[in-house]
Amino acid sequence: MTLRLPRALGQNYAYVVVGVIFVSLLAAAALRSAPGVLMKPLEDAFSWDRGTISLAAGIGIFLYGMTGPFAAALMSSFGIKRVVVISLALMAISTGASSFMTQPWHYVATWGVISGVGSGAVAMVLGATIVNRWFVARRGLMMGLLTASTATGTLIFLPLMAWVTQQSGWRPVVLGIAAVMALLVPLAAWLVPDKPSSVGLKPYGAGEDYVEPAPVPAGQALTYAFDALFRAARTRTFWLLFIGFFVCGLTTNGLVGTHMIALCADRGMAPVQAAGLMALMGLFDLVGTTLSGWATDRYDPRKLLFAYYVLRGLSLIYLPYSDFSIVSLGVFAVFYGLDWLATVPPTVKLASEAFGDRDGPIVFGWIAAGHQIGAATAAIGAGVLRAAQGRYLEAFVMAGAAAMIAAAASLMIRRPILKAA
Repeated sequence: MTLRLPRALGQNYAYVVVGVIFVSLLAAAALRSAPGVLMKPLEDAFSWDRGTISLAAGIGIFLYGMTGPFAAALMSSFGIKRVVVISLALMAISTGASSFMTQPWHYVATWGVISGVGSGAVAMVLGATIVNRWFVARRGLMMGLLTASTATGTLIFLPLMAWVTQQSGWRPVVLGIAAVMALLVPLAAWLVPDKPSSVGLKPYGAGEDYVEPAPVPAGQALTYAFDALFRAARTRTFWLLFIGFFVCGLTTNGLVGTHMIALCADRGMAPVQAAGLMALMGLFDLVGTTLSGWATDRYDPRKLLFAYYVLRGLSLIYLPYSDFSIVSLGVFAVFYGLDWLATVPPTVKLASEAFGDRDGPIVFGWIAAGHQIGAATAAIGAGVLRAAQGRYLEAFVMAGAAAMIAAAASLMIRRPILKAA
C-alpha cells in the first residue's frame, strides 16, 4: 500500500508516526501489565500457586527484553512496518488463544513465550528506533513521550481490567486485549512507513546535509545484532548502562508491576483499589517521563539517572514500612509514578552518543534486555520469597538497595566529546 501524505504535513508527518506507535506501545503495555491483574483470578480459578503464575510472567518479561535487539536489527533490515504488523498479530493470536487454557503450561506458552516475543518487538526498542529514524531535533522529548505510553496503557486499561475480572472473571480481559491488538494491525500497516525517505521526507529537524544511516543488509539482521553487542560489550559505557537498566527493570515491571496488586491484597486492599493506585502511577509517569525527555535534551543524562535511581530506592525501602493508608499509598504512587520510566530517555541518549545512530537502537535493545532480565528476576524472585515467607518485605528492601548501586554506576559513565552540530 502506497501512503499518500497531505503536502501541508511535510516533516510534521513524523508526529503522525509517533501517534500510531504511541497507541501500539500503549496496547502492548496493557498486555504486559495484565499478569498483575490476572494473578489472583488465575490462582482462584485453577488453584495454581503464585510461584507458578509468576514463572509465566517472568518468562514473558525475559523474552520481552531479549527480543529487543533482534527486533531493532530486523527493523533496520526489513523495515519497521513489517516487524510491527507481525508482532501485533502475534500478540492478538496468543492472547486470544489463552482464553482456552486449562493447564499452567498453556499460560506459559501464550502469555510467557509467544506474547513475550511479540511484545518485545513493540517495546522501548521500537521507540528508540522511531526516534532515531524520524527525528534529529527533539529526540529526548519524543523518546520521553513514547516511553510514557507504557504508563498511559496502565492508566487506561489496568483499572478496567481489574473491574472486569472482578465482575466477569479473567477470560473477558484476555479476549479484550486480543481484539485491541487485532484492530491495530491494519492501522500500523496503513500509517507507518519504514523510514522518512519511503515517503519522500527527511527526519524532523534534519538539515540539507543529513545522511540516512545505511540499513543492515538483508539476511544479516540476526548476525548484526550480535556484532553490535560484541562491539558494545568491549566498552565500559555498555556495562554501566546495562547494570542500571537491569536494576530499572527489577524495581519497576518485575517487582511493582507484577506484585504491587498482590502486595496490596495481602494488606486487605481490594484489587480494583490497588489497580487504581497503579493507574495513578501511570498518570504521573506520563508526566514524569515526558519531562525527563525534555530534561534529557538540556541536562547531563548521567546526573538525571543518578537522581532517578536514588529517589526510587528510597521510595521502595519506605513502602513496606508504611501504614498502607490511602494517604501513604497515594504519596508513594505519585512519587514512584514520576520516576517509573524516567530513566529511559537519558539511557537512550547515552547509548546513541556512544554507539551512533545505526548501532544505537540495537545496542539499546541489548541494554533493554538487561532491563527485562532484571524484571524477570524480580517477578520470579519476589513470588518465591512471598511463597516461602508469606511477605514481600525483603524483596522491596533488596530492590531499594539495588537502586542505590545503579545510581552510583550512572555517575561512572564517560560521555564522548561530540562534534558541534
